[in-house]
Amino acid sequence: MNFLAILTVRNEGAFLLEWLAHHRAVGFTDFLVFSNDCQDGTDAMLDRLDAMGLVTHRRNDGPHDKGGIQFTALKAAEKLPILRRADWVLPLDVDEFMNIHAGDRTLPALLAALPQATAITLTWRLFGNAGIVHYEDAPVTRQFTRAAPAVMHWPWRAAMFKTLYRNDGTYRKPGVHRPRNPDPDRLAQARWFDGQGRELDDSFKTTRIFSNYGRPNHALVQLNHYPLGAMESYVVKADRGRAVHSDHMLGLDYWVERNFCTDEDTSIHALDSSAALAALKSDPELARLHDAAVAWRKARFDALMLHDPCRALFGRLLMTPPTRPLPPEAARVMIRYANRARTGGGT
Repeated sequence: MNFLAILTVRNEGAFLLEWLAHHRAVGFTDFLVFSNDCQDGTDAMLDRLDAMGLVTHRRNDGPHDKGGIQFTALKAAEKLPILRRADWVLPLDVDEFMNIHAGDRTLPALLAALPQATAITLTWRLFGNAGIVHYEDAPVTRQFTRAAPAVMHWPWRAAMFKTLYRNDGTYRKPGVHRPRNPDPDRLAQARWFDGQGRELDDSFKTTRIFSNYGRPNHALVQLNHYPLGAMESYVVKADRGRAVHSDHMLGLDYWVERNFCTDEDTSIHALDSSAALAALKSDPELARLHDAAVAWRKARFDALMLHDPCRALFGRLLMTPPTRPLPPEAARVMIRYANRARTGGGT
């Protein structure tokens, strides 16, 4: 069975090998990776991985569709044979790590636990910064173990998901959070399940991009999301811009809505990908490119700190404590107003 992960990256060479090693250990057989406008050698690293037969690399330097960089990449993916031959598809970001709790923690074990599923929602668990200031060349999943509570009531994006879906023609196009362009004649047969193992209602088949609030969603599988990293690394990420729209610089608002550190979660360590990572780094060219990407990231931070907006952001990060999860009663106030706004201000 072919499991395809689709990834879009820019200047992420320092993190790429860890991400790839982990998802090879999870059980993905194929990787389609798009790079755009890289200065740190990520594209050269992907060329090497492509030559080794480990990924399929496509450049996505532009011009980009009005939907943004990721949308342009996924639109290009529709036409490629690697997508057409995949049995299951999951678009991911490089700061997202699939964390399966079922069986031996691999994709076959997850499907064995949900044999009727044609789509499985992987709800984020947000991993915060936990006060780590300096960027280090060490595995992200080992450095950052402080996370949001398993049950979150607000903000809504804490319950966002990515979708692992069967590539059986029900959905004809991949999407950032969910597959797109459903076939009306096949949609009724789709069976969506969440990471808790519950079957989901029909709204998930066509529109939903976030799981239900206020209840667990991670018993069988979760998506570990490491959107912040070290403070130094976040400044570099902020300068790069958002993955969807690169001209939107990240700020303190993005940080505060994701910097949850109340709980410790080391469950991802149960799947050991260290041998897979060591195998990748045993290739001299990959090792050289990885080290160059690490050096670039450190030099880029130093350069950005000479500019006031980035220096100001770094100072604010140093002064901002971890985010306090809202208690249910406060979250209900926010949700009530959000619902009123969505319906035009009515009660």
